Amino acid sequence: MIHFDQDYAEGAHPKILERLLETNLEQASGYGFDQYSEKARELIKESVENDAVDVHFLSAGTQTNLTVIASALRPHQGVVAAESGHIQTLETGAIEAVGHKILLLPTEEGKIQAEQVAALCEEYWNNEANIHKVQPAMLHLANPTEVGTIYSREELAALRAVTEKYKMKFFIDGARLGYGLVAETNDVTMKDMIDLTDVFYIGGTKIGALLGEAVVIKDPELKRDFRSIMKQKGALLAKGRLLGIQFETLFTNNLYFEIADYAVTQAMRIKEALIEKGVSLKYQNDTNQLFPIMTDEMVRYLAEEFKFLVMNQEDDDHHLVRICTSWGTKEENVDQLIQKIKDFN
Repeated sequence: MIHFDQDYAEGAHPKILERLLETNLEQASGYGFDQYSEKARELIKESVENDAVDVHFLSAGTQTNLTVIASALRPHQGVVAAESGHIQTLETGAIEAVGHKILLLPTEEGKIQAEQVAALCEEYWNNEANIHKVQPAMLHLANPTEVGTIYSREELAALRAVTEKYKMKFFIDGARLGYGLVAETNDVTMKDMIDLTDVFYIGGTKIGALLGEAVVIKDPELKRDFRSIMKQKGALLAKGRLLGIQFETLFTNNLYFEIADYAVTQAMRIKEALIEKGVSLKYQNDTNQLFPIMTDEMVRYLAEEFKFLVMNQEDDDHHLVRICTSWGTKEENVDQLIQKIKDFN
């Protein structure tokens, strides 16, 4: 069975494994104070064009989301997020478990708009009884979103203006960030990511690493004691080198963006084949995730050889499907899927 159901089916990019083996018997300090993590931080700072940011390495997306959110909010405060967002739908109540309510907003194409956030904040701050309600104090969104769409720079700038007006922290989940930044329709840069936010993270787990996410913090309040909060949340690895080495490798010679671009190129080949076959896509997808609406017959036909995520039933005869490519997707497997799509009658 060939996997197109996720973008973490493969292990790690060979250059990462080579580097891990190469440095395996070298001694290094623990808890992220090693020479490899320091080099990785330097490379990430170069990428965002900001030497003043703090960079920390954590193991997984859920761990990263809950650690950042817990570090930013006081007990009476909550985080604003999309109703389809990862922290709401796929993290088993992790944010609530650290004591914070998620304030949900409906989305179009998986995205939150600035007007929605402003309206929610106005409702809270203009309510004389707001001491009885959870205070919106952080905005969390993913770029790309859970449905593979991306925010424009204009959209992010508008959201940033709202968070500044209402003194909220702005946090972007970048689990698939690389796939978004290389999309043909994208106009957001790595520098924009830090210029327009207080904190964001660069996903490694889904883009070439064995595991790991890199948190990039600009806001001085969030920088303070962040490592202590990491430790409390079980996010501070004794062998921090294992994460540092991976990000050092990914951000050397543009590898991170090269392998992300490869994955998106393969996804666009599949997208073209689907469109040529007359299959519609539910969302405007230009990243590594596609959401075609297939007949049940076509779903069964493709499932003979390929594994993908069958989602909502759209009508009596159609299902929404998610197809993912990754940095490690084999081109010949994409060729095979495209041929299978073409052969469907």
